[in-house]
Amino acid sequence: MPNTPAYKRILLKLSGEALMGDDSYGINRGVIERIVAEIAEVVSLGVQVAIVIGGGNIFRGVAPAAAGMDRATADYMGMLATVMNAMALQDAMTRGGVACRVQSALNLEQVAEPFIRGKALRYLEEGKVVIFAAGIGSPFFTTDTAAALRGVEMDAEVVIKATKVDGVYTADPKKDPLATRYQKVSVDEAISKGLKVMDATALTLCRDQKLPIIVFSIFKPGALKRVVTGQDEGTLVHCD
Repeated sequence: MPNTPAYKRILLKLSGEALMGDDSYGINRGVIERIVAEIAEVVSLGVQVAIVIGGGNIFRGVAPAAAGMDRATADYMGMLATVMNAMALQDAMTRGGVACRVQSALNLEQVAEPFIRGKALRYLEEGKVVIFAAGIGSPFFTTDTAAALRGVEMDAEVVIKATKVDGVYTADPKKDPLATRYQKVSVDEAISKGLKVMDATALTLCRDQKLPIIVFSIFKPGALKRVVTGQDEGTLVHCD
């Protein structure tokens, strides 16, 4: 049945770039409202949704100024960008009637709760969406790794990575017209072939914890619901 979810609890990884739409920087209000509508549809099916969000739409705009900057400092700036995105997403969800909470790995009590695993789990069980900001709170780790880690901590059944491409391909489909989409691929194969699924740290963590990943396009209407209801959408990166 297309309305029967295949998962009870998911971890959705949203890139900051996904919030830009066709803009070159920042947050596109129309895009964020459409993403929220897609998430709300999944929540209405009874699926518990946790989200890890990136910050590339904001930090990319100041990246030239970060050239030559201390790497740890630059990473902390990127974490703060994810907090801004989380607040914008929370605002759009609240306006859309979706109950949600933001938890930050950095201590920013005026704008977000600190990350507390027990509280996050309780929020999910209550049907609230939980948005995790500031990565894991430490430099040198990507938001891909944060998604894998939070997915494991939240006992999610799958990490769903929203991208601009509708899956994992044998080559860059924009450059190679013969590139084909994988329906399924193993984590080991993704690592050995250098497929751009997640960084190696995130992939290794998912493999070790038997946490599958699905890569799909957030820009295809209804794609998130199709992924959650087990239809052929995107690419399944399995741990077998």
